[in-house]
Amino acid sequence: MVRANGAVSLRELARVVQTSEVTVRRDVRALEAEGLLDRRHGGAVLPGGFARESGFPQKSHLATAEKTAIADLAAGFVEEGEAIVVGAGTTTQELARRLARVPGLTVVTNSLLVAQALAHANRVEVVMTGGTLRGSNYALVGSGAEQSLQGLRVSRAFLSGSGLTAERGLSTSNMLSASVDRALVQAAAEVVVLADHTKLGTDTMFQTVPTDVITRLVTDEPPGHDDRAATELQALADQGVQISVAGGPGAGAGAGQPASEVVAADRRGPRRDVPLPGQRRNPAPGGGGSGPQLRTAAPLAEPPGGRVADLAPRRR
Repeated sequence: MVRANGAVSLRELARVVQTSEVTVRRDVRALEAEGLLDRRHGGAVLPGGFARESGFPQKSHLATAEKTAIADLAAGFVEEGEAIVVGAGTTTQELARRLARVPGLTVVTNSLLVAQALAHANRVEVVMTGGTLRGSNYALVGSGAEQSLQGLRVSRAFLSGSGLTAERGLSTSNMLSASVDRALVQAAAEVVVLADHTKLGTDTMFQTVPTDVITRLVTDEPPGHDDRAATELQALADQGVQISVAGGPGAGAGAGQPASEVVAADRRGPRRDVPLPGQRRNPAPGGGGSGPQLRTAAPLAEPPGGRVADLAPRRR
């Protein structure tokens, strides 16, 4: 399965072979000892996977249920009439499919897959960057993409990546993709990262979004035995990142945190306002250029439906 798909999750392996994740994990360790694959958090990849990026077909088979839950939750943070940017990735593609129902939305993207998902949404305006096409993930990259984002101002950026750690933030395996993602971040007042639990604690070559620039992480509920993901979530929360966990009863607490440290998102609760280089958060009325005025981001609130659990920073 790893040879066919490039990467596979333990949950998917357990489902296919109809056994427990504990058994699958033991077998994956044995295969790694033989040099046949490399273990990754929550799954396995072909040897040498740290330095190279899997293509879209491979990524689309990894953690599919988790990506669907994350997209459902993240879509609830987008409001009617908002202007946002959406980066490339299989999780952001799932998000785009749900954004087609948001009236008056403007979506700026460098992803052909995101644009395709919104192509027939008659109440959503799609703005694509320029750039050079990367066939492996159907994204526009390079100086053309970065230049087309200069001077852009939107309320939020929704980004994915290859790995997420509290130490380095969001990262990816490709230099060109990382550079465009950084340009997308520069255009947004707030940054929302979409990352399933298999990416937590994974570090890849090129940093895209430092931890102190991430406003919110939307993720899925890690397995109860996944101490690494739980530790990383708490470390991110300690640095001020708002953590929203998609899942059923026990979400958040299932991430290994005491129930007292898991609180529901408040629609009117405070948000963490992160200044980005060269940006002014609240331009004076009437100031700036003559282009259309995009409203500033409203507080990220608990979306209707689904369950959101926020990890509170540990008290010191």
